[in-house]
Amino acid sequence: MNHQTMLLFVLAAVAVIVVVRWVASHTGLPAAALLPLIGIAYALLPGPNISLDPGLVLTVVLPPLLYSAALDSSLLGIRRNLRIVVSLSVVLVLLTALLVGVGFHLFVAGATLAAGIAIGAAIAPPDPVAALAVGRRVNLPPKLVTIIQGEGLLNDATALTILKVAVVAAVGSGFSFPSAVGQFVLAAAGGVAVGAVVAWAVRLARPLTVDPLLSNAISLATPFVAYLLGEELHVSGVLAVVIAGLIVGHHTPRLTSGASRLQTSAVWRLVDFLLEGFVFLLIGQQLPTVVRGLHQYETSTVVAAVAVSVGVVLLLRPAWLVLIQVLPRSLHTRLGGTSDEDEPDEPSGTREARRAERNARRLTRREVVALSWAGTRGVISLAAIFTLPLTTDSGAPFPDRNLLLFCTFVVVLVTLVGQGLTFAPLVRALDLRANDNDQARVRNEARSAAVEAALARLDEVAAEEPDLAEAVNTTRDQLQTRLARYRGRLDLLQSVESSEAPTSPEYEAALRIRRAAIDAQREELLRWRDAGQLSDEGLRILERELDHEELLLPKRAPR
Repeated sequence: MNHQTMLLFVLAAVAVIVVVRWVASHTGLPAAALLPLIGIAYALLPGPNISLDPGLVLTVVLPPLLYSAALDSSLLGIRRNLRIVVSLSVVLVLLTALLVGVGFHLFVAGATLAAGIAIGAAIAPPDPVAALAVGRRVNLPPKLVTIIQGEGLLNDATALTILKVAVVAAVGSGFSFPSAVGQFVLAAAGGVAVGAVVAWAVRLARPLTVDPLLSNAISLATPFVAYLLGEELHVSGVLAVVIAGLIVGHHTPRLTSGASRLQTSAVWRLVDFLLEGFVFLLIGQQLPTVVRGLHQYETSTVVAAVAVSVGVVLLLRPAWLVLIQVLPRSLHTRLGGTSDEDEPDEPSGTREARRAERNARRLTRREVVALSWAGTRGVISLAAIFTLPLTTDSGAPFPDRNLLLFCTFVVVLVTLVGQGLTFAPLVRALDLRANDNDQARVRNEARSAAVEAALARLDEVAAEEPDLAEAVNTTRDQLQTRLARYRGRLDLLQSVESSEAPTSPEYEAALRIRRAAIDAQREELLRWRDAGQLSDEGLRILERELDHEELLLPKRAPR
């Protein structure tokens, strides 16, 4: 494929991604499920195709996607749900790999245990992109969003480490169980350490992050630095990226300026949009490659392999979620050294608060069902299985490599399209959605507290610098007006019992008026520019001021 053809292909892919995004926004169908189908349709047509380069995916595509997801995740939320997150991203991945391996060894003719564990590791980690896209659209509760995010961030490192160990055993390079466990622990601990060091280095670069352009450059480089440093030290580069993203994201409000955060957020949204689109198109285009190598297998062998792969992936997840909910409370000790048992000497109020927190952490039946169906697989599974070597150390072909590729593709397609298209109807049927009223109330309480802190600081300034009294009074009047608006909103939110945040006709009218005023200002600025009274540079400066003012306006009733 020459450069011009490649450029045409990229432009066509961007056009497809844009159209699919428009269709998804108007139909409610997830783009992550539609794009692979389009990729399959294209792959079946005559003409050039793009093959999946696993090294490129793991080195260039995976780090920025994971880092962006980590930046948007909640470190405190993941820590609050650490037990369930770790059980899904570590224990369930291990169990999936082992069960698929045993299933291949027992039911697939000629398959080895090591090869089965290799595909089990590849298909074990869910890719939460499709589930989260749908979940946010149907207003999935924040607790479930945090769990899905946390699982998706941590499970890739577990799966890729297991895959490396299984490949070593399959190619005959020598294998011992204690060595495998040691390698896994070292890779995980080293990845955490590398991620923390990279995050610390980003924090040291804080003086540079005042400039939005420098902040963007540092942000875009961070995931690649973390991944390459981790891989160079032979630890988990994937986990290093995730840990760096979680720590940097948690401290971003203190590390960067407002202008830097606005620009960096916009850049990462664009990166996510394009990379995810290309990735899902690429998944569909691998169909000819994975089907081409199946001619050497009996139909019964292919059916058995697919049944084991898909069956374990679809059935083990709900079974595991149910199991960890029905275990005795003594086995529900949270990771991190905090026990679920009450302390004998703690006050009764603290004890009741701890019990309420434990109950909030436990999953309801509806939450278990939703999480069971949120296990969509994606490009990580395909990239991982494509890294399998062509031959063993003895020069023989890697056992059942083509069959493993096909089974992985089927699992990805079944979960990505099947679960992706049905997740939204399932969530709606479960009536599982966030409590908008509670979320709006908390946000308005936080807004009121922030304004009260600002008023207190103004009093300090007025006492220290009496000459600024006039400016202080002007700012105080503005803040008190804003505080009165927030408190009025809080009174309205607390007066209703519905989970839906109430709307305010008066505020909606005020929003329309403010938008109309901003539009009128823009039109006048354009007339000045067209008449030659205002330079284009001046227009852009004044327009940016209006853009920021408009950005502060909510899209719907205030929450």
